[in-house]
Amino acid sequence: MELIKADAQDKLGINVAEANGVADGNLVKEIIQTGLAKENLSKSVHPSPNSDSDDPAGDIKPAQKDQQEDGFCEIEMEEEKQDLATEMLGSDDAVERITSTESHVEKEENGDIIAVSPEINGYIQVIQPDIHLPKPEAPPGLSPSPQQNEDVVTRSKSLSNSFTVVDMPSIGKFIKDRSNSLSASISKRLSFFKFDEGDDYNMNHKANSFHSGVTEFSISGLKVTVKLKKDDEEEEQIKGRISFFSRSNCRDCTAARSFFRERGLKFVEINIDVYRQREKELIERTGNSQVPQIFFNEKMFGGLVALNSLRNSGGFEQRLKELLEKKCSGKAPAPPVYGFDDHDEEESTDEMVGKVRVLRQKLPIQDRLMKMKIVKNCFAGNEMIEVLIRHFDCGRKKAVEIGKQLARKHFIHHVFGENDFEDGNHYYRFIEHEPSIPNCYNFRGATNDSEPKPAVVVGQRLNKIMSAILESYASDDRRLVDYAGIIKSEEFRRYVNLAQELHRVDLLKLSQDEKLAFFLNLHNAMVIHAVIRLGCPEGAFDRRYFYSDFQYIVGGSPYSLNTIKNGILRSNRRSPYSLVKPFGPGDKRLEVVLPKVNPLIHFGLCNGTRSSPTVRFFTPQGIEAELRCATREFFQSNGIEVDLEKRTVYLTRIIKWFSADFGQEKEILRWIINYLEATKAGLLMHLLGDGGPVNIVYHDYDWSINA
Repeated sequence: MELIKADAQDKLGINVAEANGVADGNLVKEIIQTGLAKENLSKSVHPSPNSDSDDPAGDIKPAQKDQQEDGFCEIEMEEEKQDLATEMLGSDDAVERITSTESHVEKEENGDIIAVSPEINGYIQVIQPDIHLPKPEAPPGLSPSPQQNEDVVTRSKSLSNSFTVVDMPSIGKFIKDRSNSLSASISKRLSFFKFDEGDDYNMNHKANSFHSGVTEFSISGLKVTVKLKKDDEEEEQIKGRISFFSRSNCRDCTAARSFFRERGLKFVEINIDVYRQREKELIERTGNSQVPQIFFNEKMFGGLVALNSLRNSGGFEQRLKELLEKKCSGKAPAPPVYGFDDHDEEESTDEMVGKVRVLRQKLPIQDRLMKMKIVKNCFAGNEMIEVLIRHFDCGRKKAVEIGKQLARKHFIHHVFGENDFEDGNHYYRFIEHEPSIPNCYNFRGATNDSEPKPAVVVGQRLNKIMSAILESYASDDRRLVDYAGIIKSEEFRRYVNLAQELHRVDLLKLSQDEKLAFFLNLHNAMVIHAVIRLGCPEGAFDRRYFYSDFQYIVGGSPYSLNTIKNGILRSNRRSPYSLVKPFGPGDKRLEVVLPKVNPLIHFGLCNGTRSSPTVRFFTPQGIEAELRCATREFFQSNGIEVDLEKRTVYLTRIIKWFSADFGQEKEILRWIINYLEATKAGLLMHLLGDGGPVNIVYHDYDWSINA
């Protein structure tokens, strides 16, 4: 006993004389418990080499396994062990706290008691106490093996038998292994997780899971979200491919597209109005250019008639399984490839381009003073005449004629728009040097030098490609648009390329109906482009920039959404809350202005907001009928409400903003009757016919984006 006291006082710093009355037997017990705690810690770090367990942390006791199957006790125990190991190693009073947790020790003869001294040089020193003391037995739960009762402390070969080293990297490995064990336990628990049918809380979670497909629950303080596998994902995946050829604005194609979408079938659509080169392939495969033509892999299924016949007879699923049970071969119609234009779309170069290139290099383009103003990047007319005579060996009269052709084709413009082209000291510049042109969103550093197509042809292509975009990336009623999907599409890439063909089109050759359809379609297409590039305008200042500064160069002149709507379509009338007209005196764009205002245009123009009319595109041949249809749909949805008791009519704010185009209030109501369904028309006629007062209230306008 005296030897133990001395050893404890020397190694552990325990002063027996100052033990506050602790008996010698309690001192021995304290030393035993202290050694036991450190021995168990060493066992946790260095498991027995005789253990058969692959887990470095040790096997799970049978009691622990029962707890694991019944609840979350195993996970909580793992966390508590990890926290205990970290706490024991990281605190100075670890010995005292460890001894307080060990409450049962069994003595064994012929065993050793291990006492632990403070750390020296970063190592925990483990020494052998007196050999006459009994060896303690590890408490249940911390031993690496249930059957192991032998000394499992691993001693370093480089040290004497009286020392055992526990290195700190092993502690880090222990904590990491415990973390992996925790993750494995969570995964195992999730695989056996089941709801209790009698638990209202779990039943609520099951109800939520039915609607959202997501279940949330907590395990030992960890929030786990599990997405349940959907039924359609469990079904056998179709190995083949459904393809069908289509055209824009085709009702049969729309019906086929809706059928595939309702059935949840993926398909590849080849619109021959967008991919014009594919029309030849359609004719080669079917013998004609009729659409839709549906293909299952390389085999032709037929058109809408065949689709309806199999659907009604119930044989569609069987036919689908037969044709799509194998992967698609290379003989099937290929999906459209992003980034490649059709070969026949290579444009022929304008015959004047050669002369323009010489003039761009040889003319002295510089800033000049004209009418007390500094005009930038211009040249004199007589300077261009001299260059043409010298380089193309032509007379002066021929050179002047060439200059006029260049002006008519919008290669050059007079700096103030005073004339087309004249010989003399008049200043001109190339349109790419005009201040407003580089800011146009369909301009890419230079004008399109290809031979300009007729404006009506460009307008028709714009109608078809934008209609194809809406058929793929808009809701069925066209009120909501998927702008994020449009920007990634091949159709939109081709539209951006098509917009460059507007640079030098001749707008003066358009008829009134062609001009109306052309600018209606251009406005709606520019709105989609503007939302993609600029985002939805949120405030009044943003809206002003959105409608006035987003511009295209069309026919050699810049056009914004504001100038198209109020300048061209509204016959150069002031926009709401504006004091000036879009086009001032002498503006060459006045030649394109429509002679009179058609109030129906307000229901064919979409500005990308929730309260605006549905986005759509028009044809020159049916422009009037299509505008009437658009107006009727707008008023039958949410454009007007009639409250007979309050004798109040609620109208869209569009009517108030553009009241100059509709007339007086009662005249507006009589005009609206022509576009209402029978019920609303009857109520409105009753209010107008009894001679009583009628109140008109305008709805608030929803400026949020129609996405």
